[in-house]
Amino acid sequence: MDAISDSPDRTMTATPHVQAGTASSLLEAYREVRAQSVALINGLSDADCTAQSMDDASPAKWHLAHTTWFFEEFVLCGAFGQSERFDPKFQYLFNSYYDAVGARHARPERGLLTRPTLGTILDYRANVDTRMADVLSDIGWGTELYALIELGLHHEQQHQELLLTDLLHLFSRNPIKSSYSVGYEKSTSSTAPLTWSDFDNPGIVQIGHDGDGFAFDCEGPRHEVLLRSFALANRAVTNGEWLQFIDAGGYQTPTYWLSDGWACAQERGWFAPLYWEKSDDGWSTMTLQGWQPVDPSAPVCHVSHYEANAFASWATDHLEGCEGARLPLESEWEYAAQHQPVSGNLIGSEALRPLKQSGDTLSDLFGDVWEWTASAFKPYPGFRPAKGAVGEYNGKFMSGQSVLRGGSCVTPEGHIRATYRNFFHPDKRWQFSGLRLARDL
Repeated sequence: MDAISDSPDRTMTATPHVQAGTASSLLEAYREVRAQSVALINGLSDADCTAQSMDDASPAKWHLAHTTWFFEEFVLCGAFGQSERFDPKFQYLFNSYYDAVGARHARPERGLLTRPTLGTILDYRANVDTRMADVLSDIGWGTELYALIELGLHHEQQHQELLLTDLLHLFSRNPIKSSYSVGYEKSTSSTAPLTWSDFDNPGIVQIGHDGDGFAFDCEGPRHEVLLRSFALANRAVTNGEWLQFIDAGGYQTPTYWLSDGWACAQERGWFAPLYWEKSDDGWSTMTLQGWQPVDPSAPVCHVSHYEANAFASWATDHLEGCEGARLPLESEWEYAAQHQPVSGNLIGSEALRPLKQSGDTLSDLFGDVWEWTASAFKPYPGFRPAKGAVGEYNGKFMSGQSVLRGGSCVTPEGHIRATYRNFFHPDKRWQFSGLRLARDL
């Protein structure tokens, strides 16, 4: 298949943590995060960056504009007034979901924005960056403005991941299935056996962010939970194990599924993870490196919460060593991850796909695939959204969504931590989402 092989360098540099320090350190972090977003579209055309493949996805051009709008809307206009706007129309075009800010362009129609052009959006970014540099040169650490800019940088890192996720879906809809990058190498080693790490009677433990460094508001307050004895699998579920689920009729057996999940799977005709197709040569899947054979040793990816839950129900009776398997609670996942190094197959590895995990000890909790949990995305005890429009960032979505943990192969370094709570509706599959099994002891 065609590859964008003549594109400029897309090397993913590890973004520094935005930590307490001087204004120059925040300025440096700002410049690196902003440059990384633009690097992600190197070699892409205006058409690549404008098309929208489904309602849940957004064009790359929109991601670049919206993350710029955030700094213009909440920092520049907040401090200096409406005269700071690059183009007044952009307030309407690139607002995402902030009702307190005003009306906005409908999400399903973002792909119709052939104008402004990609060039104009890049000019918009450069203009805002110049004015932001003036603000950052004279800002004190610990101020509300500092915290707002820090939030904006982590917000942009979220959109870097979304940009790649949405591009993959876009390219998958093109019959020629072009690749975003090159360098795919299929694993030739066998899958590590699935083993377990036991956590015997943890009792009352604390979870949630402790206030040291940046965190989104939904990660706190830190609070106590009661954990009973549990075990967590030492690696994520693999494509090879998912193939067993398929071959055993997992998608045709309603007893494995939640009622809503079964109805969803039947209505949408699910028979395998998103992007998988079967031919005489076996199973293949769409990746950011184009059309590739399914690697049985890599973590399964692009499955919904409904599918993950169904797999766990099937595995408890049919997968060796998985009696009593289930999805972990998010509190169990965080407790197990709290002392693990935050490293793994993230965007800086440049793999841009899940890789085979070692599985020797509890490992690879960060990167590769977001891991579905059994927990609903709800507020922690004592949670209060921030005042003003930025209070809409997470709190308004605490209904009907499920929590994922750990980050993925397209999550930026310096952005993930053990307390990070990602969330999506349980039917969503276009994210880099997989699962890790848990069970009671």
